[in-house]
Amino acid sequence: MQIATIEAENRTKAGGNANVRLRKRGMVPVVVYGHGKQPELVSASLHDLEIALADLAHVVSLKIDGAETQYLIKEVQLDHFQKTPLHIDLMRIDPNERVRVNVQVVLKGEPQGIHEGGVLVHVITEIEVECGVLAIPDAIRGGIAHLAISDALHVRELEVPEGVTPIPGPDDIVATVHIKRSEEEEAETVQPETSEGGPEPEVIGRTAKESEGEGGASS
Repeated sequence: MQIATIEAENRTKAGGNANVRLRKRGMVPVVVYGHGKQPELVSASLHDLEIALADLAHVVSLKIDGAETQYLIKEVQLDHFQKTPLHIDLMRIDPNERVRVNVQVVLKGEPQGIHEGGVLVHVITEIEVECGVLAIPDAIRGGIAHLAISDALHVRELEVPEGVTPIPGPDDIVATVHIKRSEEEEAETVQPETSEGGPEPEVIGRTAKESEGEGGASS
C-alpha cells in the first residue's frame, strides 16, 4: 500500500466563513481525532488530496512544518457534483492495530458469457475487509473471464492479500452473468406501485452536504 504525502498546516479558526477562505486558497478543512485525544483542526492541500483520493488511498501522511504523521481517512465530504472534497475527517492510528474498511472490488477480464448473449452484473462493488491499518489494499481483484451464463464469482474466489479478512460470507456473490433480456421482456416487467398511503420507495445513495460548515467530528 502506497501512502500519499499531503502538504498541510495547523489552523485555529473554524466555521463557514473560515472554511470558505481556506478553499479559496486551495486548501481543505480537516479534523483529526481519535485515540482519546482532543480533535485537531488542520487544513490540507486540495491538489494533494485529490491525487490521493483518485489513487483510492485509505491512509495518508500529513506533512506539517516538515514533520509527517500518518492518519486513516474516515469520511470525505464532497461537493454537489460528488467530485471535489470539501472536508475530510482523519483518525489517528496505531501501526499495530487492525481496522475495518471498505475496499473497491476490481473485476479482471471479460466473461465468456458475454459472447453467449449474457450481461455482466457486478453485485458487490465495494467489500468490507479487516486488516492491519498499514496493510489496507488499494483494491480487491477477481478474475471473471471464465464466467459463462448463470455462473458467478463468489467472495471466496477473490484475490485477497495475506492478512486481509473479507467480512462478507465466502458464498456471497460478487458478480454474475445473466441472460440478456429482450426489449419486449423489459417492457413487460411489472413495476411496483405506490399508493398515497403506502410505503415510499427507499432511496439509497450518498448525498452531498450543502453546509459550508464543519463536517464529521465537531470542531
